[in-house]
Amino acid sequence: MPAETSLHQLNRLQRSFRPVCQRASASRRQHERQDQHLAVDRVMPRVRSFFVACHSSFSRGFIAVALLLAHADQGMSEWPQWRGPLGTGVAPNSNPPTEWDSENNHRWKTKIDGEGHSTPIVSDDLIFVTTAIPIGPALAPRASGRPGAHDNRMVTSMYEFQAWAVDLNTGAVRWKKTLTKAIPLEGGHNTASLASASPVTDGERFFAYFGSHGLYCLNREGELLWKKDLGKMHTKHGHGEGASPALHGNTIVVNWDHEGDSFLAAFNTSNGLQRWRVQRNEVTSWSTPVITTVDGEPQVIVCGTDKIRGYRLLNGQVIWECGGMSANIVATPVVSDGILYAGSSYEKRILMAIRLAEAQGDITDTEHVLWSRFRGTPYVPSPLIYKDSLYFLTHYQNVLTRINAKTGTDSPGAFRLGPLTNIYASPVAANGNLYITDLDGQTLVMTATEIPRALSLNPIGEPVSASLAVVGSVILIRGAQHLHCIGER
Repeated sequence: MPAETSLHQLNRLQRSFRPVCQRASASRRQHERQDQHLAVDRVMPRVRSFFVACHSSFSRGFIAVALLLAHADQGMSEWPQWRGPLGTGVAPNSNPPTEWDSENNHRWKTKIDGEGHSTPIVSDDLIFVTTAIPIGPALAPRASGRPGAHDNRMVTSMYEFQAWAVDLNTGAVRWKKTLTKAIPLEGGHNTASLASASPVTDGERFFAYFGSHGLYCLNREGELLWKKDLGKMHTKHGHGEGASPALHGNTIVVNWDHEGDSFLAAFNTSNGLQRWRVQRNEVTSWSTPVITTVDGEPQVIVCGTDKIRGYRLLNGQVIWECGGMSANIVATPVVSDGILYAGSSYEKRILMAIRLAEAQGDITDTEHVLWSRFRGTPYVPSPLIYKDSLYFLTHYQNVLTRINAKTGTDSPGAFRLGPLTNIYASPVAANGNLYITDLDGQTLVMTATEIPRALSLNPIGEPVSASLAVVGSVILIRGAQHLHCIGER
């Protein structure tokens, strides 16, 4: 249970909810519609070979179907990418704790060498995480030298860029793999890390991405299968790299928006061969591509300062585009029921809902843009779509807004999250509750009800920039020094 001072803060927070929340309608429906086809796609490689072996027998075929369904459900309780199995921040079929501290519901913690803000991912009781570890003698401090550079770290050492596998049940480190050693091109912003891009997995392979320091494919035993060198990224103000790769079937996609020649590239997950590469008229962004099925085929959707664009996954062809975003795109959009929700906040604020079906060409200011908002929009944390509501944080501050996802209207609107400080981690949801973690490592748990109710405020004892991962009955929190597993003992 949190300390008494935290409970006092929690009580004050609960009182602050009521004046805003009581404006909500008492008759709003409470149900959840979630698209699960991408999760099934991710577990298909694990059962495809089983189908081939079993198709000749009815009984074996029946077993294969049962196995597929079991694996599909298991895929929904895994965390294969940084926004979870649905790409929305929601953990289906999960029932994690709603309160913890250093003594209660804290199963284990494991020291992770170096530093990284990447979110851990989970597949079949194996956690994958990436990190960057300074090595060797100190170097003479070097600035990035980028135009407009400010609040940046100096480059002062060489680094090992590593991938780790950790046992979900015990916290034991199964293996560590050094993928490359290099002197960073840029030190990055003083709140950033050199391992900010989160890994992804298809269940058989694990993909670690370090931007300028490479894309790597490993098997579950830590053996390197292939690697790709994509070049050197020159980020705006030298603030560093952060967009994660996106995975669909046997294709992995990388967004390479920077101050040079920007591009979007897709690779075969089996051998690393490039499927396609298309140029982008964009400057630096830190937004991760989203892959979703539209009009019967998968699209890759990427936010940029110039346009949001939907690409055909098959060949990289642009299908549609929509203008209106700000500069410095960081937040990754979410998709639900065929609607894309994309927002940004820098020199201007914008959040819009885009109907994807039959979108073609330039859809800016057309009927495909269902609604737009211009206040309280997200900058660093990405939005969360849960139970027909869209949740987003103002810039990276402790102000949360909930709106009706279909209409864009307040439901009930914005409310301050009391004792929380600034927030970089994207919010997650599970079993009717929201989990919001600030930079100090405090997680506020609150209900996703019509009138939100604060349940607990839970410190982890160290700073947190990475988003949480929720798997079944546990929560994984990647702190500045440790990986924590929160769950009933």
